[in-house]
Amino acid sequence: MSVNIQAYQSILSELNPNKITLVGVSKTKPLEDLKELYDHGQRDFGENYVQELVDKHASLPADIRWHFIGHLQSNKVKLIAPFVHLIHGVDSVKLISEINKQGAKNNRIIPCLLQIHIAQEETKFGLDEKELKSIFENIEELSHTAIVGLMGMASFTDDMQKVQAEFRYLKSLFDRYFKKFQPWPHSDTQPILSMGMSSDYKLAINEGSTMVRIGSLLFGARNYA
Repeated sequence: MSVNIQAYQSILSELNPNKITLVGVSKTKPLEDLKELYDHGQRDFGENYVQELVDKHASLPADIRWHFIGHLQSNKVKLIAPFVHLIHGVDSVKLISEINKQGAKNNRIIPCLLQIHIAQEETKFGLDEKELKSIFENIEELSHTAIVGLMGMASFTDDMQKVQAEFRYLKSLFDRYFKKFQPWPHSDTQPILSMGMSSDYKLAINEGSTMVRIGSLLFGARNYA
């Protein structure tokens, strides 16, 4: 299976009326698949691996907005700092500091989402509420980083009531912090709440998501060979 254009258009029909951004999760997918979706109008693509993102950025059209959606190691920020459109999974003060440092080196302000730990799974990364509060208390120190929203990944479960509760918790934090602290330093964009993937994006939309990350519904199963 290559790109499912019918599914793509169907998803857009759900997202566009509410101005929800679709990030096509293209990790492990060949350039041809990304270009096919690009030719149908998609511009936001998400990658989990730094080197794969760097390689695809060099090979595909310059107007693509690249999102880094994986767990980012501080020592690799410098590789994507010159061009990345949005870093989704900022989950530590150390990582924010390095992004800010690399933003200064590249003379740009790098937009970021703070990842909140909402799932009851230890394998998931993210900040807790105390760490989130601490970051906002020192947000003015980030001269080359724009904290433009929050991101969270729900538990991997068939229990949709549990997923709904996790999304609602993230939305409550989003409302609390992004109403209290606006206008945002170094950012004139609307705050972003990124939650929802192929299996739960409809629920995420109902709970207030403004950005969804969808891969398998568009590109099929991933190839990790």
